[in-house]
Amino acid sequence: MFQLILKKAIELGASDIHLKVGSKPIVRIDKELEELEEYPPIDQNLFELFLEEVLSKNKRREREFEEYGEADLSYAMPKVARFRVNVYKQRGTPGMALRVIPFDIPSFESLRLPKVMLETAMKYTKGLILVTGPTGSGKSTTLASIIEEMNTRFSRVIVTIEDPIEYLFRDRNSFIIQREVGSDTYSFPRGLRAALREDPDVIMVGEMRDAETAEIALQAAETGHLVFSTLHTIDAKETLNRIISMFSLEVRDQIRQMLAGALIAIYSQRLVPRSDGKGVVPAVEILINTGAITEALLDPERLDEIPDLLEKGKSAYGTQTFDQHLEELYRQGLINMKSALLHASKPADLELKLKGISSGGSDLIGSQFT
Repeated sequence: MFQLILKKAIELGASDIHLKVGSKPIVRIDKELEELEEYPPIDQNLFELFLEEVLSKNKRREREFEEYGEADLSYAMPKVARFRVNVYKQRGTPGMALRVIPFDIPSFESLRLPKVMLETAMKYTKGLILVTGPTGSGKSTTLASIIEEMNTRFSRVIVTIEDPIEYLFRDRNSFIIQREVGSDTYSFPRGLRAALREDPDVIMVGEMRDAETAEIALQAAETGHLVFSTLHTIDAKETLNRIISMFSLEVRDQIRQMLAGALIAIYSQRLVPRSDGKGVVPAVEILINTGAITEALLDPERLDEIPDLLEKGKSAYGTQTFDQHLEELYRQGLINMKSALLHASKPADLELKLKGISSGGSDLIGSQFT
């Protein structure tokens, strides 16, 4: 029954599947939860079979689940889809959340992301690019589409360190090494250090979780590698604060210097429901490390200036705030005012700008984010 539930979820266009003992399967479609009524509530015995299906080939994750009550791993159904899986315990019984990862990597164009994001990523051979946002904001999909574009355009060695591996890359013009934390390498820091000995041109670190990973990534970016990573932060200013605050006070000035020298860009994403109900569209704040950004980054008292610098740099550099992009999406008729204001950084200010703007219809296709 496990694979039948997953296949049904794929047919319905679900992005996530939720399973727990005592409940019917729940799927998320276009941000809304729906119950799969044709299936009975899942009992303990049936769920044990589900767990065996996903954990039997990964003994380390199985031990982790038994010891700690949760574990992350990947699961694949040949010719159907891959899934990022979190198994957990709640109220003494097991549960499972699965995120759908299509086999095909969406093209950058199909994601309806600003072109400057790809243009910037393709321009550099060393430095650090971060993609940030809350869980479910499409960070992994954006990174995969950028890496795939590099794979097609350039002859490079690309090393990814992921937990778990999500999209599967096939060598095109580049040579790609994908390593999964827990099965191919012990941890992000260890895998990242090893990657530096694997002749990489490009390194993709699935998540910058701690100071050790952040420091190695910054050193790699400084010494001639193009490094990509993600953080669970809501915007560029918080991203910079988060990285700096990972470190002790004594070394923060040094980290600011490293960031100022290595950082290329920060792309922060939020997925906003389309006004026609056909999926979601990304709203993106874009920071590109211009001279003015560097100066603000080096001065702890000036980080609050970053949103204004992004707004002012739109025409010259392609930088933008969330609210600028939301206003643009509203003008295009892709999102309604309620959604724009709900996802805005400064709703009151944005509302004043949107009043009097008539939204026209749009025949633009939807985003492939799930």
